[in-house]
Amino acid sequence: MNLKRNGSRAIAALLLFSIVQIGLQVGFAEPNDTSNAMPITPQLVGRLTTRNNQPITVNGLSANTGASIVTGTTLETGADQSATVSLGPLGSLDIAPNTKVTLTFDEQANVKALVTVGCVILRANKGTTGEIATPQASVGKTDPAVGGVLEMCLQQGATAPIVGPGVAVGAGAGAGAPAGAAAAGGGGLFGLGVPATVAILAAYGAEVLTPLLFQGNPSGATP
Repeated sequence: MNLKRNGSRAIAALLLFSIVQIGLQVGFAEPNDTSNAMPITPQLVGRLTTRNNQPITVNGLSANTGASIVTGTTLETGADQSATVSLGPLGSLDIAPNTKVTLTFDEQANVKALVTVGCVILRANKGTTGEIATPQASVGKTDPAVGGVLEMCLQQGATAPIVGPGVAVGAGAGAGAPAGAAAAGGGGLFGLGVPATVAILAAYGAEVLTPLLFQGNPSGATP
């Protein structure tokens, strides 16, 4: 009788131990309480479009239409390359040939194009603060209450940028710009070509800039 009683107790203890172990495993397997967890904000990502799907340089690597552009990306275009970065609700950035620009943006609707050399057009939608700058200083900002467009060209070796409507359009900025837009007709101010030069003259006035086009003949008169 004692052997049977002891055997029954051993079996009961073993069953109890097994039940406890199963309960612990189920408890550990239950999802953690996420009621106080912070929501994960998806990162804002831009999309690259290049003219004729030609590759440009993005952070030192080759990239073309469809590439993802994150904040802090440096984009470089060659002599026959132009591109556009779409930033969704924030706006967009058009990039001309022979341009190097670092693009930063955030969920607080701030967009900044830092231009080392070349021409860009920054379009900031309403609610977005857009800014273009050189390594030396900020060039301009848009009013988030209304949005706006900023255009700038900084030529290699120039001491100051050229800012104004049409400046970067004439230089061929944007994925939709025709090939060779910046050099159409040849010559022009700072080698930008005739269309860009005309745009600059319109923005700043022929009186100020015309002498720069005729350095050997400041008056512009026929010898």
